[in-house]
Amino acid sequence: MTLSRRAFLKSSGIAVAFSFVSPALAQLSGGGEGGAGPAIVAPDLPGSLKSWPYLDAWIQLDATGQATVFTGKAELGQGIRTALLQVAAEELDLAPALITLVTVDTERTPDEGLTAGSHSMQDSGTAIRNAAANVRMLLLENAAARLELAVDQLQTQGNGMIKAADGRSLSYRDIAASLSLHVKAIAGAPLRQTTDFRTMGTNIPRVDIPAKTTGGQAFIHDLRLPGMLHARVIRGPSEGTRLKLPPGTEIEAMPGLVKFIQNGDFAAILAEKQWDAIRLMRKLLASPFEPVEAAFPTNSVGETLKALPSQDIVILDIRAPTPAPVKAVSARYSRPWISHGSIGPSCALALLEDDMLTIWTHSQGTFDVRRVAADLLGRPIEKIRAIHVEGAGCYGQNGADDVAAEAALIAMSVPGRPVRLQWMREQEFGWEPLGPGMLTELQAGVDGNNRIVAWRHEVWSNPHNNRPVNAGGVLVGNEIASSFPVPEGKPIPMPEGDGSRNSNPLYDLPNMNVLYHFIKDRPARVSALRSLGAHLNVFSIESMFDELALQAGVDPLDLRLDHMADRRARRVMQTATDAFGWRGRVRGEHMHGFGMAFARYKNLGAYCALCLEIRVDQDTGRIAFERVQAAVDCGEPVNPDGIRNQVEGAVIQSLSWCTREEVGFTSTLRTTFDWSEYPILRFSDIPERIDVIVESQPGQPFLGVAEAGQGPASAALANALADATGVRFREMPLTPQKVRAAIVTQ
Repeated sequence: MTLSRRAFLKSSGIAVAFSFVSPALAQLSGGGEGGAGPAIVAPDLPGSLKSWPYLDAWIQLDATGQATVFTGKAELGQGIRTALLQVAAEELDLAPALITLVTVDTERTPDEGLTAGSHSMQDSGTAIRNAAANVRMLLLENAAARLELAVDQLQTQGNGMIKAADGRSLSYRDIAASLSLHVKAIAGAPLRQTTDFRTMGTNIPRVDIPAKTTGGQAFIHDLRLPGMLHARVIRGPSEGTRLKLPPGTEIEAMPGLVKFIQNGDFAAILAEKQWDAIRLMRKLLASPFEPVEAAFPTNSVGETLKALPSQDIVILDIRAPTPAPVKAVSARYSRPWISHGSIGPSCALALLEDDMLTIWTHSQGTFDVRRVAADLLGRPIEKIRAIHVEGAGCYGQNGADDVAAEAALIAMSVPGRPVRLQWMREQEFGWEPLGPGMLTELQAGVDGNNRIVAWRHEVWSNPHNNRPVNAGGVLVGNEIASSFPVPEGKPIPMPEGDGSRNSNPLYDLPNMNVLYHFIKDRPARVSALRSLGAHLNVFSIESMFDELALQAGVDPLDLRLDHMADRRARRVMQTATDAFGWRGRVRGEHMHGFGMAFARYKNLGAYCALCLEIRVDQDTGRIAFERVQAAVDCGEPVNPDGIRNQVEGAVIQSLSWCTREEVGFTSTLRTTFDWSEYPILRFSDIPERIDVIVESQPGQPFLGVAEAGQGPASAALANALADATGVRFREMPLTPQKVRAAIVTQ
């Protein structure tokens, strides 16, 4: 799809203006997981209304009675555009077709911080629901005044009409022109009841899917602007390396080159055609390179992390008098450094026109992209606009923030010409921030009544939240001549946590000691990867429960239920295991097994329980996933099928992490640059069947679901593998080679 620059900017809403409250307070705040989010100015309001309480920041009605709804969250493939559209439609009591949803755009939408940590429904969904309820209330009050009736004599009809008990009616269109929405929301505006829902709770089709399945403009990679130049950055093969480029005059004489940009150690080329840009890049990448940083980790994860200084943070220290344990287990669990593995390498577009720099980005922190560019370029922030466009894969901080800053810097050198910059596959693998390698050590014991009376959990991890909020957080900021220092990593405090996330068991245990060894010195470039530390912490806790159950001679489900007081947690465990047939499971031949696991994400979000049946090929060590049964409770369901999509995706990605994925290093560079060196789960390897039950929780607050399945899926696999083979695997990835070696030596 090709658009004129002006048409695209117009369609992105540059002409639409409405009022924010105290924009300086929120737009200059850092945002992000565990960081300083947008300023709270109305603490009595729910969700992101706390920061943006005026209704016209969220909803506008036009002269036709149709609505435009604004969210500061981004569509990342999680289906949030569809879910938020349903929320707005329900509370406005309008058909979804009469609503336009605008996702994060620094000129148009509220700053809701990062789209991360399963916060979209909790923050934006809650805000939009309550804002829409406020607007519907104002429409009814206005209609009541016009018709000289009490409000309780009127009802909205779901189609933009308000009908009175006496048969008279008014349309939203009749009211819109005289209704100001530049008013603060009130807490407690009447919400529509579950029994009256027309849109929420139904499986309306995802609005982002058609373009993805028909070759339409689905991703930022598809975006084309007239007169667009193609850029490529010129770097060594991976972080920790620097190219020795030929002299600039020699580069500038290369055929097909439009411009060579060099600033300190940052270098890029521009060409009219993409293939010319790639050809030029390939030639320059053949230059020799040299190591410029400390050696990469080549020892085990545990050896590497324990050799670094740490800050000890007590997460839990609960003590109660109990009998001494009669059976105990000590275990060490780990995961390696992991790539985000985004199917589409990072991409961004930028255009400097009429003194306004516009950046199109698939970063999860669009407002932070704007802040970073302002810092990098020394440019007033009001002269920069950032617009989110979906990317082909995300899952945390991949290279999206880096490439957006680079495109902005390059675009400043060619005013009036749009610049499209895309990393190559090997650059994404070589330079993006990784999910941190982690280590846990657990000791636990049961008494004579099979009650868990001792529990100690230690976790070693780098920071998971190094998302850029200034120029020092992106590669180009570290490379230019007037470079910016890399910010020092800091832990995210609980209850959200980063490496400590979900290290505090939800189970009812009388004695718990949880210690986070926070390691700020990073042996490799790391940042946020989907679920942060919850992946390994849940893997460790749920593996330990099965190890204790084996020692105690009790069913793993019974041990969990005996130590769980949370009613909703018990319900999802029972729902999943009943649907799976856990109590009646029968092991077949050798190398056939079952596993289960549970977690509540961050102990704040969605509840997820999961059962898994596997078979292991004794000759190859390959694991076949026969069936997965999950149950999830994420509060009031908006789009049940979308929720199932999220859990299914979490299961598949988690099984891929657990069985395949590991970034390789030598002492001088990364070594995994393509899918052959960094394999992920293929279609032929995914579970034969995944069933997800979405618990109905009418009237309950929205709970984020996108990351709830990561920990339980990997833990259920480890438990099923132990059941099938009699061997406990504690160090991810559980590759076929590792599995075969272990079962051959039994």
